[in-house]
Amino acid sequence: MATEADERELRAHFEETVAADRRVEPRDWMPEAYRATLVRQIAQHAHSEIIGMQPEGDWITRAPSLRRKAILWAKVQDEAGHGLYLYGAAETLGADRDDLTRRLLEGRQKYSSIFNYPAATFADVGVIGWLVDGAAICNQVPLCRSSYGPYARAMVRVCKEESFHQRQGYELLWTMARGTAAQREMVQDAVDRWWWPSLMMFGPPDAASPNSRRSMAWRIKRHSNDELRQRFVDMTVPQADRLGVTLPDPELRWNEERGHHDFGTPDFAELARVIGGDGPCNAERVARRTAAHEDGAWVREAAVAHAQRRARRTDDSGVAR
Repeated sequence: MATEADERELRAHFEETVAADRRVEPRDWMPEAYRATLVRQIAQHAHSEIIGMQPEGDWITRAPSLRRKAILWAKVQDEAGHGLYLYGAAETLGADRDDLTRRLLEGRQKYSSIFNYPAATFADVGVIGWLVDGAAICNQVPLCRSSYGPYARAMVRVCKEESFHQRQGYELLWTMARGTAAQREMVQDAVDRWWWPSLMMFGPPDAASPNSRRSMAWRIKRHSNDELRQRFVDMTVPQADRLGVTLPDPELRWNEERGHHDFGTPDFAELARVIGGDGPCNAERVARRTAAHEDGAWVREAAVAHAQRRARRTDDSGVAR
């Protein structure tokens, strides 16, 4: 059993590792609070990828062409893969995937607020790709340098695929914005509905975000919520100009002195309500996730039985027959 002196030495080594921008690996000693923070953040990220399959998955059969169906199908598959990478990263911290899922379904863990809004038209599919995945890229690229090794490495592939998703969404909107008057109106309507929820994806303002401050101190994340929100706005405004859409913020303007865009304040009270379970689609999203989990129980049981059978048939040399 580690003595108090041993723990001081281990903590000093951990802090030195983080300060030197080296990676913390699963077998390294880490403070329990660091481990808990990572499990919370990675689980929320994984849950978001899985729940996030729903709004776009609903449009696979209704997409207007085989090409658009194939794009959506591939994207939804990517999101499932992202969830698996991230659950795997959480497991390296000692978390149990079934327990994380139970916590989600029981409301004890959260997922991104953005996925509690409906995808009402096909233009929403493009806006989700452009704005939602664009916001995700702003948030997630710095995570490739996270202090926790498995999380950082998982994010490298996730970010490459999210970047492709963002370009797919932009291409869809570009096509629709150069279509009929009805299509252009559909695009603008979708932008109007998704702009503010996209800004809320970065979380509460810095002054009201103790989790963000702790994650930054440990270099799990590298930038504050407000810094990331500003990056997203600055990145998105010229893209909106190219698309020919108007972002629904009367306060949005370039500030020459700051070298950034000024913009209005998102409705953080709405964010709190949605995170608390009172969004337009909270109940629907969790109910569908619950049904999918229950319907898939036989697959999980069959996989366990197969693994156990293979283990019994493996000889002493470790080669499966």
